Order: sequence, then structure tokens, then C-alpha cells
Amino acid sequence: MEGWTVLEWLALVERELLLFAGIFFLIGALDELLVDGLWGWLRLSGRLPSLQFDRQDVRERRLSGTAAVFIPAWHEEQVLEHTIAHALQAWPHNDYRIYVGCYRNDMPTLESAMRGAGCDPRVRIVVLDCDGPTTKADCLNRLYQALEVDERRSGKPVRMVLLHDAEDMVDPAALGLMDKAMDRAEFVQIPVLPLPQENSRWVGSHYCEEFAEAHGKTMVVRDWLSTCMPAAGVGCAFDRAMLGDMARRQEGGVPFSVDSLTEDYELGMRIAAAGGRSRFLRVRGEDGSLVATRAYFPARIDASVRQKARWVHGIALQGWDRLGWEGGIAERWMRLRDRKGPLAALVLACGYTFFLLTGLFFILGELGINRPWQADPLLRFLIIANMISFAWRASMRFAFTARDYGFAEGARAIMRIPVANIIAIMASRRALAAYIRTLRGEVPRWDKTLHDAHPATLAQHRPQPRKVVA
Repeated sequence: MEGWTVLEWLALVERELLLFAGIFFLIGALDELLVDGLWGWLRLSGRLPSLQFDRQDVRERRLSGTAAVFIPAWHEEQVLEHTIAHALQAWPHNDYRIYVGCYRNDMPTLESAMRGAGCDPRVRIVVLDCDGPTTKADCLNRLYQALEVDERRSGKPVRMVLLHDAEDMVDPAALGLMDKAMDRAEFVQIPVLPLPQENSRWVGSHYCEEFAEAHGKTMVVRDWLSTCMPAAGVGCAFDRAMLGDMARRQEGGVPFSVDSLTEDYELGMRIAAAGGRSRFLRVRGEDGSLVATRAYFPARIDASVRQKARWVHGIALQGWDRLGWEGGIAERWMRLRDRKGPLAALVLACGYTFFLLTGLFFILGELGINRPWQADPLLRFLIIANMISFAWRASMRFAFTARDYGFAEGARAIMRIPVANIIAIMASRRALAAYIRTLRGEVPRWDKTLHDAHPATLAQHRPQPRKVVA
């Protein structure tokens, strides 16, 4: 290689990037194709649940037992009031209580919670006796301890515990639906439905297609395979007895792992490992609308990167350390899919670098300077196979997004693919840096996303007032 020119070195880099990225892109495409195939088989064979029900009947049905709703909050003064007020209006039952966790040094959030609660006895605001933020898991554990105190005082244990975030807009039918599902499961998850944002068509709205596929296909397949069901941290419910069992298995007698950045995901996996039954409920009302938790996701790229970095850090990096690789082939496959984020980001970065070099050589070719190498049969195969797989992936992304959001949003989902990829690359780099810091002894902090908009403030999303169901 002595005496090589810069052009020859660039050509060598381009070829190696094509080999590396092309092979791993193809492996990833085959992985996704297998999930697509299983979902398609379930659909064609009639094994996919097609439940439809009367929303009003489910909303007003008497609960089988008392429910508790946990909402941890830190710097959520812009949205928390609307979340609480909407939940109280959407769920007319008397037999549940919302536990809101606020920090003593976050008065704006506390005041927002008080405005949302009003004088409603179904809300209990728990003020943590420490400065925030700690971690989301720590805040949830304080709410769990408050629940234990209330249970001892009343002598009546609750039946299930729901998790929600401070920016969520709950579905009016969700409480009754999950209560009924608790008859045959210890953990229940309903879909999360990010809402498109007119002022953030590229960043804030790209979550639409990601959750449309994840909660419209992948989670459905996982439910059928009976593998560990990860909790999304919102729109999920846990059997109270199982939650107590999870608490007894941990030091301190609390259910949520304070060392984990994705304590909700980990709890769902631990429940399945302990023999608990998990269910993913994707059902629609008689009007065709999906029962789901709706929310606005981060509209700015820096906020989106921070949020996804926490997911990658907790699920992919900490998950490898903390949860291992237990289970059969299907279980290990799903855990591998959960943890492929950092490798996928590396492959994407290599792929985009390859495209930049290819563009450079195209320009040079127009100037009469030819590429120093020619594609052999293997490289041609990789190029063609990956082009076909990309077309298939884009069509699936369009189909699942269009099903939940309409044709226009489905078309935008295809155009947003580069944006989602760039965010994934940036998030993985940030997650890896944060993970290395924790290996050096740094304590994980609640690197949370701030929210300033709530879907319940839109008139079309406000539920009609109903009488309270005893």
C-alpha cells in the first residue's frame, strides 16, 4: 500500500464501509422481515385479536377492585395540571386514587398538581422529603411507600397499580379495560399513541411511525410468542400482589430499581421472569378508535436525543448487565432486538459515511476522475438486496403509520426516515458516554424531557362530563 494516493485510500474506505454496513443492514432487514412475516401470518390466520366494544359501557363499568395510579413529576408545571384534570374527568369511578410525586424544591410542579386536583379526594399529592431530581424509579418508590401507608390505614389493599407520565392523556376506556384484563394477567400494557405536531413535523412527529410499528406489530408478536413484555412506563398496569412480590425481591422492599434508567422496562421483564403473565392489549372501541395513551413527544432535536439516549442507556446497555440473556430462543431473540440500538447506530453512521463518499466519487466521476475500484458480484448483491429491503421497510412503515394516522402522515413517515436515523446515531453516542461515566462510579440522574404542551387542552380531545360511578 506504499505510495497510495488520498483518492485510493478514500476508495478503500468506501468499499469497506459498503461491506460492513451492507452486511449488517441485510441482517437487520432479515430480522425485521421475520417479525413482519409472523405478524402477517397472525393476521391472515385470524389469530390477531379484533376485539371491539362499547366505549361508554367499559368506561362506566364498576371496577373489580381499587386501583392506584402513579404519576412521578419533576419540572412538569406546564402539563401536570391538564393530565390530572383530564384523568379525573375521563375516569368517572370513585374506586381509584391518583398518587402524584413532587419534590420539595419544585413548587411550580406542586402548584400545578394542586390546580389539577382541585378538591377531588381521588388525588393524593406526595411531596418527597428530598431535593430533586433523584431518579424516576426513586420517585415511583416513594409513591409505592405512600400507597402502603394508605393500605395499612384503610385495611384494604388495592387490586392494581397503573403507571403514567406527567404529560399523558389517558384513554377513557383504559381503566375499565385494564381492570378486566387483570383477571388473567399480572401485567397489562396498552399502546402508546404519539400525536403528530404541526409545529414539529420532522422531529416531534417521527415518534408516530416508531410507535405505530412497535405497538402495532412488534408488541403484538411478542404477546403471541409469550416472551417477556417490556413496560412502556405509561398506559400499563400491574397486579398489586405481584408488585409486592417484586418489592420483596429487592433490597429496601421497593419494586422499582433505582439504579436503572428504564425501571419500567426492567419491571416488566422481571415480572415475566418471576412467572407472571403479561398481556399486550391492542383493541378498538365500536367507533374504530384505538384504546391508547396519547401524548406529545419532544419537538426539539436536543430533547429527543436526550430522551432516546436514556432509553438506549437503560434498555440496551444496562439491560445487558442487569437482565442477562435468560430464556429460550424466542426470548433471547427479543432481548437481542431490544439491545441492538448501539450497533444499529454504528451501522447507520457507517452507511451515511458511505453515501457521502459515494456522492464525492460521483462528482469526481462527472469531472472525469474514475473510482479506483469496481464493484464485484458480492458488492452488487449487497447493493441490490439492501435497496429491495429498504423499499420493503419503507412500505411497512408507511402502512402501519397510515393505519393509525392517515395517508398523509404515512407518506411523511417515509420522508422522516433520515431524521429518525440521525437522532438514533446521536442518542447512541450520548448513551454510550453516559454508560461509561456510570462504570466509573457516577450515580444515574433523572435526565428527563421537559414538556410544554398537552393534548387535553385541545377541544376535540376533551371528554364529555359524566356522572361518577360508585
